Amino acid sequence: MSTTTTEVDPFVHPALFYRGSRQYLDGTLPFIREGLEAGEPVAVAVPGQNLKLLQAELGEMASEVRFLDMTEAGRNPGRIIPGVLRAFADPHSSGRVRIIGEPIWPGRSATEYPACVQHEALINLAFSGRAVTILCPYDLDGLDPEVIRDAEATHPVLIDGSGSRSSGDYAPERIVRDYNRPLSDPPPGFVTFAFGRGTLALVRAFAVDYASRVGLAGERLEDLRLIVSELAANSLDYGGGSGTLRLWSEDFRVVFDIGDAGHIADPLAGRRPVGPRHPGSRGLLVTNLLGDLVRVHTAHGATTVRVYFDVR
Repeated sequence: MSTTTTEVDPFVHPALFYRGSRQYLDGTLPFIREGLEAGEPVAVAVPGQNLKLLQAELGEMASEVRFLDMTEAGRNPGRIIPGVLRAFADPHSSGRVRIIGEPIWPGRSATEYPACVQHEALINLAFSGRAVTILCPYDLDGLDPEVIRDAEATHPVLIDGSGSRSSGDYAPERIVRDYNRPLSDPPPGFVTFAFGRGTLALVRAFAVDYASRVGLAGERLEDLRLIVSELAANSLDYGGGSGTLRLWSEDFRVVFDIGDAGHIADPLAGRRPVGPRHPGSRGLLVTNLLGDLVRVHTAHGATTVRVYFDVR
């Protein structure tokens, strides 16, 4: 398994293509054990079924690994870089860190997938120059062939049953660009609120009232209140001084988006952890950390940030 550093960049980001639990274990267990034997911090963020499989096979060694259920920690792909990967890697900056991250699994929806594949592409930018190895498993039996083709574009190294090879289709910048697609129109019955300076409290109250009437409550309602406030403030400060909030409900979710005349030029906006004293906006970071799914479309003179909240 080729997961070693190169002369060009110490960051290593292989995709592991597997069929069935045996190939999954053959591709992941040596990666974990080699890291532990080398004294490297190891984290595993994969869906629950695979998490249990690895924990059972590792036995007592499992206590040395940081385990996260990716269906919870990474249900919003925009949260994975700041809230999972960097949250583990940043405190261990003195040496190499190993992480298994499985952000795309059978059952991810078509609505979620563009955010997933953009996340995989952006990992390469987020960790460039760092002594980190992130191994990303892909289920060949359960995932669509398009997903596998995209994985070949987001990972410079590919591993399967026949060994390891460089990807001839590696093009993460293209993936980020190609999946920056206009978002679908809201369904009939959505409500809108156009806001400008002096109306921040009103747009926040409008969103909270709507979300509470369709079932969002408690801490999640407060999270929505905070995100609406942060995104609307971004529109006032960076999006031309005004914006439009749209809200609706679908499939047991409250959905809203905020559109304005701004442009997000930084592809890692909202994915860098920042301290409480760091100057500047952190609205997109807050949105990624608290939302259940975040989709963004940005172009010159027009940006829409869409946020989904599960109504549980």
